[in-house]
Amino acid sequence: MTAVLLLILIANQFAQVLGDTAANKLPREALLLVLGLTSIQYLTILVPVGLFLSILMALGRLYRDSEMYAVLAGGGGPGQICRPLMLFTAVLALCVGWIAVELSPAAVREVKTLARQARERADLSVMEAGRFVTFGQAGAVVYAEEVTPDGRLRNVFVERRGDSGVEIIVAAEAHQVETADPDVRMLTFSDGRRYEGMPGEARFRVVQFVRHGIPYALPDANSAESQPESRPLSDLLASADPADRAELQWRLSVPLMALVLGLLAVPLANSSPRQGRYAGLGVGVLVYITYANLLGASKVWVEREQVPPYVGMWWVHALFLAAALFLLWRRFGVRRAGRLPA
Repeated sequence: MTAVLLLILIANQFAQVLGDTAANKLPREALLLVLGLTSIQYLTILVPVGLFLSILMALGRLYRDSEMYAVLAGGGGPGQICRPLMLFTAVLALCVGWIAVELSPAAVREVKTLARQARERADLSVMEAGRFVTFGQAGAVVYAEEVTPDGRLRNVFVERRGDSGVEIIVAAEAHQVETADPDVRMLTFSDGRRYEGMPGEARFRVVQFVRHGIPYALPDANSAESQPESRPLSDLLASADPADRAELQWRLSVPLMALVLGLLAVPLANSSPRQGRYAGLGVGVLVYITYANLLGASKVWVEREQVPPYVGMWWVHALFLAAALFLLWRRFGVRRAGRLPA
């Protein structure tokens, strides 16, 4: 179940990563690496829901085939059912907890590092003859028929769009020049024309030049260490910032969520043979969506200091744990009175 969901998300992410690579926001040679690092981040979301739905479907089949009723009639109780499931769930929760606490933040930092490297290399060295390439924050489109080994462009076409209209430059040659600002570079043209105007209007300004330069700002790249989701666990523990506290509680919530959902799946899987294997699947999906949305909302409340840190996100886990224990008592507690559960 988890593998299927992961493949779907990776296929969806591939288009976005491919677009970032084409826009020089990521190195082209790091395409597969970025997809792999992204899949690590997805595991913190997919493992709990995959575990939850898998237990629901597995126990649902036992109920459909009346095997669960045979176990209960033979003296089996909630301990025989929950013990192996919770042991497996605990092992899986430890694994996903390690991914959420250590591996996923490291993956985020690595992706940020790759983005920063691509930003530092955002110059004419990435140009290829006969290809349109986007440069800078303004999204200027550059095309060259020929690229020399020293990075000079021959027969260049550039288009920039802004509030005042469109600007098109056609030049025989262009090269890049460094500026005093490390975030700004200059693209210098030789022997060409510049056209300025508003598309759809007849009036265009045409300027012929021998030498002309346009500055362009490099894409923004936030520091990997400045964002809470990429910070190491030791930094989050030592921080009193509300955003860091929320991130810490979110990471710890991933294994807790897996444990609670694994326990909650046992009573929710209860169904009659006539209902079929997927009887509780719809309810299970609704439960997971509610659980995940409450966690997301409580994380925002912690970031905004609308709830005390000791309340934080823990109340969501306590609420669903109490619901799981209550449903287990209703499902199996009546056996002590000598009645077989329906």
